[in-house]
Amino acid sequence: MISNWDGIDEFVAVFERGSFNAAAATLGVSASHVSRAVARLEERLQSRLFYRTTRHVTATDIGKAFAERCHRMIEDRDDAIAVIGERVRPHGTLRVACSIAFGESYVARLLSEFVADHPGVEAVLDLSNNLVDIVAQGYDLAIRTGKLLDSHLIGSRIASRSLHLCASPEYLERRGRPTTIADLAAHQCLVGSNDYWHFEGDGGPVDFKPTGRWRCNSGFAVTDAAAAGHGICQLPDFYVLKRIEAGLLVPLLAEFAPPEEPVWAVYPHRQHLQSKVRMFVDVLRRHLDEPRAAVPSRAF
Repeated sequence: MISNWDGIDEFVAVFERGSFNAAAATLGVSASHVSRAVARLEERLQSRLFYRTTRHVTATDIGKAFAERCHRMIEDRDDAIAVIGERVRPHGTLRVACSIAFGESYVARLLSEFVADHPGVEAVLDLSNNLVDIVAQGYDLAIRTGKLLDSHLIGSRIASRSLHLCASPEYLERRGRPTTIADLAAHQCLVGSNDYWHFEGDGGPVDFKPTGRWRCNSGFAVTDAAAAGHGICQLPDFYVLKRIEAGLLVPLLAEFAPPEEPVWAVYPHRQHLQSKVRMFVDVLRRHLDEPRAAVPSRAF
């Protein structure tokens, strides 16, 4: 009886290693066995998966798409077997998406340490401030802040972040200190990637649209400009907290500070979450939720 799994391992091995001989060496079988298994799979699918010449094996477009799905099936299968056997060793490629600043400050370091601790895991970290479709683009995990809008994803809260309004002592000496949200209209505002600053008033949330002669979509650049005395900024704690502690920036309007925003690890809904994802989410929660975890090591 032919199983739907027949030829899948051989096909993926050829796709990943680039030849039948290399795939055979990886699987510990003969090259002729691999060739026959792939040929039977192609016949069953009624589709060509590889272009073959005497020197090269190249996946067809159908083969490339099929390989991605098969790779995930194999990972899920092996992970399920590991769980049943109580040998939960994470393995396979862990694909993570995250915003640039948060990724550079924390996630990249934690992910590299995770790979070092688990030899069976490879990692791909994509840093972008665009909201990616983690299902369509093949990510295992994404880090997001604020309200989750996609009901098809599972969110696990791993930390929180606070927004701080602040300016340098030199700027405040020149321009004075705002005492109300409305006072900000008379100040030079350093605008980042957000069009609105968020506050909490007596009647609930208050949004203020800052205006100024300087704008940049890099939070670190905005922080540098504020510390240099060029204006007032509102940024998450991981940008500004070290400079506040050093006295280079002064917190403002703390009585109107908005509530903390949650930081989420989100992933596609799966009945059995892969161990590589589950364990890395635990790492993120453990390290990012520690006291002072929101202070990056970036020099200033």
